[in-house]
Amino acid sequence: MFKETFQRYLTMIEETLAQLPWRKNSLDESMYYSLIGGGKRIRPVLALASAEAVGGKPESILRAAAALELIHTYSLIHDDLPAMDNDDYRRGRLANHKIYGEAGAILAGDALLTYAFELLASLELGQPERELRIIREVAVASGKDGMVRGQVADITAEGKVLTLPEIEEIHKGKTGAILTVSARLGGVLGGGSEDDIQALTDYAQALGLAFQIKDDILDVIGDSETLGKPAGSDLRQGKSTYVSLLGLEGASEELHSQILKAQAAIKPFGQKGNFLNELALYIEERKH
Repeated sequence: MFKETFQRYLTMIEETLAQLPWRKNSLDESMYYSLIGGGKRIRPVLALASAEAVGGKPESILRAAAALELIHTYSLIHDDLPAMDNDDYRRGRLANHKIYGEAGAILAGDALLTYAFELLASLELGQPERELRIIREVAVASGKDGMVRGQVADITAEGKVLTLPEIEEIHKGKTGAILTVSARLGGVLGGGSEDDIQALTDYAQALGLAFQIKDDILDVIGDSETLGKPAGSDLRQGKSTYVSLLGLEGASEELHSQILKAQAAIKPFGQKGNFLNELALYIEERKH
């Protein structure tokens, strides 16, 4: 059932992304290249599943869910730049800047970010207060108090030995902020109560840390072909990770602990939380 539901969400998202009004110019081509280059679509899937968990219709928030994937893709394009992680491959293909140049990649990222807010601002769900709330929350999660703050902290920490709380603080911003707001977006626009939204928040915060821990583990034990990006990049850049601090066994234990926290948070949803429960296991067991 999990696979079928995941595929249903995925099909809805891919169709929405492909049907956005792309124009035949170099900028749109560059944006589309990275956006439709594969990926797990965890953030929009999480948004749709959260909406359904609170009794909403996932079909009604597809443009908002698509906006989350635009923001995620922008972050990946900028991540790969020579001034950042300096990676040549992403999702098994050449990184954007290797095809369109550094300037083209920067501008494609900028355009994806702003286009995301154009989509969010064009929602017509008849819930203006909730829609405005989400625009603000996504802006906070994407910016100086969210993902960008986490990215800056991650770069600043290169070559330093960090404590576990310091690593967690970085990834609450870098990875966790957008994952958390994805769940909240689904909960808010799906018509959830404040208790529902808080449960989804607790779930997604634990899921975000789990996602990053798994990334750190895969960076050590994975291979570049399966990952779709260079393996071992954290070690080359001198980054402190959950693995470097806790070892593979300790990182795996912490990963499982966060998965259990996520699952506990959504118990109040009962059967409506089944997909989210399975999604947490999917994050724990993923290979790329």
